[in-house]
Amino acid sequence: MGRLFGTDGVRGIANTELTVERAMEIGRAAATVLTDGCRHRPTFVIGCDTRVSSDMLASAMIAGLCSVGADVIGLGVVPTPAVAYLVVKYKADAGIMISASHNPAEFNGIKIFGGNGFKLPDMLEEKIEDIILDREYAHKLPTGDGVGRLTYAKDAVKDYVRHIKTSTHHDLSGLNIAIDCANGSASTTARMLFEELGANIHVLNDKPNGTNINDKCGSTHMESLSEYVVANKLDCGVAFDGDADRCLCVDENGALIDGDMIMAMCALDLKERGKLNRSTVIGTVMTNFGFPKFCEENDIQFIATKVGDRYVLEEMLLGDYSFGGEQSGHVIFRDFATTGDGQLTATQLLCLLKRAKKPLSELASVMTRYPQTMINITVSAEGKLAFYTDPQVNAKIDEVKETLGNTGRILVRPSGTEPMIRVMVEGSDEEQTEVLAKDVANIIKERLGGK
Repeated sequence: MGRLFGTDGVRGIANTELTVERAMEIGRAAATVLTDGCRHRPTFVIGCDTRVSSDMLASAMIAGLCSVGADVIGLGVVPTPAVAYLVVKYKADAGIMISASHNPAEFNGIKIFGGNGFKLPDMLEEKIEDIILDREYAHKLPTGDGVGRLTYAKDAVKDYVRHIKTSTHHDLSGLNIAIDCANGSASTTARMLFEELGANIHVLNDKPNGTNINDKCGSTHMESLSEYVVANKLDCGVAFDGDADRCLCVDENGALIDGDMIMAMCALDLKERGKLNRSTVIGTVMTNFGFPKFCEENDIQFIATKVGDRYVLEEMLLGDYSFGGEQSGHVIFRDFATTGDGQLTATQLLCLLKRAKKPLSELASVMTRYPQTMINITVSAEGKLAFYTDPQVNAKIDEVKETLGNTGRILVRPSGTEPMIRVMVEGSDEEQTEVLAKDVANIIKERLGGK
């Protein structure tokens, strides 16, 4: 993890940790690094989510980019994967998304994509960090006609929705679904997309006010969606996070369908249709124990990477694989996208549901999910660093590993996007996983000042 960039861009509390000054610096540095050797006037596209701070930070980024001679195309409120798609469609040199994804409204973040639609590799992020933090680079500031200009893409939402629609040859007529937009980016796209695909839709949480993004809604709070689907006797519900690069679902009974289960259903369908390249799925170390077993039973190879959809994608590109994702709902269909895309994932899953003519609960039964306990402990930046060397914390983790043996596993890691340490214990005995996870969480709180 870099000095500014985490596993998914730069992130922090807007206006204190992530300031307008820092956003402007990132804009200037990104333009310098990403257009090095460029013989034409560079162009960036920039989109944002619905947070009250997004306009502020987008304006600062635009000012920074234009001040070093880059033109900017404003996309308005769009999903993160729309930026990844439109940077290529509009033939821009790079794309920027202002969003803190699934985090609460007071946070915000900056995600950067290259002109190929892929998130930046660590090497380029480090170059941007070096320019900002080491302050050894003097930007060339043009005057007159050399200053960058801002224009707006009026059809950004329509272009993105049209792209998602082209990923399938099936309509969704006859399906009754609820869609939770998390009061985020999907509020501008989901209704148009799923109505045009022919579904009978119930749209929830699509009235953002700047501060209600992810607030007791979306993919991080699935309870109300589950209740709504059951109460209205719908076929299923889909939920996105704040920038709509994640998708989770509930079946007709209100049961949670997480990213691993979505991947299992889609992987099997892709394999049966001859579209699962090299019969391989890429996941992460957080992927549920039941998923590798599902893969083994269905003659599918499973490869695990570090947590983060960028690392999943790197492995996919390295091995020329077509499908992968995370338990959190970042799912990558590389035939159609260069990053995780919640609405693309929902479209693919719902088309499978329509073709199969079976309840979602029956389709999801292809994978047995092992009991898993997750506890998040809020810690300071110093606490996150101390985690790696604290002898008592690491001794407790080793003790739990020995207790679980071959029947389960423990994974403890600092979050790459939030001030947290995450404890995950998985095994065949649900009660045991809860007890062991609490034991580890308690010693982390005691030793590292967590809560």
